[in-house]
Amino acid sequence: MRQRLLWKLLIGHIVPIFAIFTTVVWQAVDQQAALYYKELGESFHVTPFDLHNRFLEAIHHHMFWGVIVALTFTLLFTYLLTSWVLRPLLQITAITKKVADGNYSERVNAISRYEGGQLADAFNHMADNLEMVERLRKNMVADISHELRTPLTNLRGYLEGLSDSVIPPTRETFHMLEQEVLRLVNLVEDLQQLARADAAKVFLDCRQLSLHELLRQIMDLYRPNFQEKELDVQWHLDPDSELVTADRDKLLQAIRNLVDNAWKYTPQRGNVTISAIRTEEGVKTVFTNSGTVVADKDIPYLFERFFRTDRSRSRDVGGAGIGLAIVKELIEAHGGTVGADSGENCTRVWFFLPKTDER
Repeated sequence: MRQRLLWKLLIGHIVPIFAIFTTVVWQAVDQQAALYYKELGESFHVTPFDLHNRFLEAIHHHMFWGVIVALTFTLLFTYLLTSWVLRPLLQITAITKKVADGNYSERVNAISRYEGGQLADAFNHMADNLEMVERLRKNMVADISHELRTPLTNLRGYLEGLSDSVIPPTRETFHMLEQEVLRLVNLVEDLQQLARADAAKVFLDCRQLSLHELLRQIMDLYRPNFQEKELDVQWHLDPDSELVTADRDKLLQAIRNLVDNAWKYTPQRGNVTISAIRTEEGVKTVFTNSGTVVADKDIPYLFERFFRTDRSRSRDVGGAGIGLAIVKELIEAHGGTVGADSGENCTRVWFFLPKTDER
């Protein structure tokens, strides 16, 4: 493939140019020489046919070898230049086969700043994303397996104990079994919410509504949880940020997940700040909670499915890592964006809803 493409480029560019150039110059020299010797004969009343012929033979001889030398150097230079241009394409072709076989670790080495280098950079960026997606997929499978295995193992052990009369059928035992079943139910519900969030864009029922009202509605729902941990809640709501255009149920779900996230990850007697500001592009809502700082390397993955900064954290404390992924799907369905940053003993998670006329 490489040689075929290379020689096609060489022949397609060089041969026609030299053929046209040689033909034009050859004919031009012949015509100009004929005119020159004709004028010379008329001026001096001589017939310089032999001189004319020797002149043309000498010119043709030098032109022939000049063309051969120029063609040789041009072929060599074009070959080197074309090889340099095609090198990223050849690397991409080879690495693409490895990527197709599941090897996402290979990258294209290209130092060019032009189209070939830009293509290599784009390919490397794609490979990075594919590698990240594959890693998250494996983590997701492992997390789902772990989430399912723990309650199922507990259920199996207690049911076998009840069947063998090793464990007495007390109220406490059945309550424990009920809690394990609820863990499974909650996990399935999270997965269903994620699936619905994926399809949210198709089923949006957008209307103008009060963002402040929805925020306070969810906070009222979580007030007992915040009071139990003695969390201090502060509000910074810009009056101009109250009205947004969104699907009420889906925006409520996104806010609820963010409030739940802030409650779970804020330590005892910590602080939670809810703010909303209006910009020229839309409304930005920020949830800030005190507590452990999220590492910079983990920030880009906070909204990925089943990602948890502490993989050893149990579902009862940290959830299955689906909540923020649902928020991302719901907000992006509205044409908005999500983001997060962490530092100074606090973590900020935000979502942005654009103005209606921009969507």
